[in-house]
Amino acid sequence: MRKLTETRLQRPEAIAEAAAQRERPKKLAPRQLIIAADHLARGITSAGKSTMTDRLDLLERLQIALERPGVTGVLGSPDILDDLLLLGALEKKLVFGSMNRGGLQGAAWTHDDRFTGYDAAAIAAHRFEGGKMLLRMDPDDARTAPTLEACAHAVSALAERRLIAMVEPFWSDTTPEGAMKAIGIASALGTTSAYTWLKVPLVPKMKRVMRATTLPSLVLGGSGPARFDAWADALSLPNVIGLVVGRSLLYPEDEDVAESVDTAAALVKNS
Repeated sequence: MRKLTETRLQRPEAIAEAAAQRERPKKLAPRQLIIAADHLARGITSAGKSTMTDRLDLLERLQIALERPGVTGVLGSPDILDDLLLLGALEKKLVFGSMNRGGLQGAAWTHDDRFTGYDAAAIAAHRFEGGKMLLRMDPDDARTAPTLEACAHAVSALAERRLIAMVEPFWSDTTPEGAMKAIGIASALGTTSAYTWLKVPLVPKMKRVMRATTLPSLVLGGSGPARFDAWADALSLPNVIGLVVGRSLLYPEDEDVAESVDTAAALVKNS
């Protein structure tokens, strides 16, 4: 940690240099396992029985995960990705910058999820592969509307640069009907859907739910213990191209990060 802090103090330009020198993936893998690391930026500090507030511990877990075979990428907030760049941990990985984290967990304004992280220009300047945005929708909360508009602008801005827009849509309930509404709305954002991927939650009747879109879709891992059986079922669906998992793999109950990641990677590979 001391070396990271000293570099940030004495040579802040080293982050941009590392981004410019990073070796990007030569081609897009047909199956994806992406590690999520943007929770802290929205005020989420717990992972099961563990806390995520020890930054060095989190970075060590992320490095273990990113070194495992089958892990294709990572998504994170600027501070996390800057640290990983300085550590040289992003070589040959897809990198997605987290864009909107302003809807803090538990805040009264949480559906008005302001864009407080990356924008499309910064993602392009860092030579990242795309941006991720969270879109929670509640028809009874007018604060949903500005987030919808902001996400639409972000999808368009990323597409103009031929960068992936990873949209994570949630409806106000966890029913299949709600999930399909959210998917339909998210799929239609922006001036084109050519570069849009979806990041969808596990809900009942996933086979029916995923028939709501032709977009490449990744299943998110959630906050609790790893749900390997449910992930395997979802991965069998034709438009599900992989998983995006953070806390479930980084903070497993048995503390064996490598084993948890390897199990998830095997599911993705064999699906």
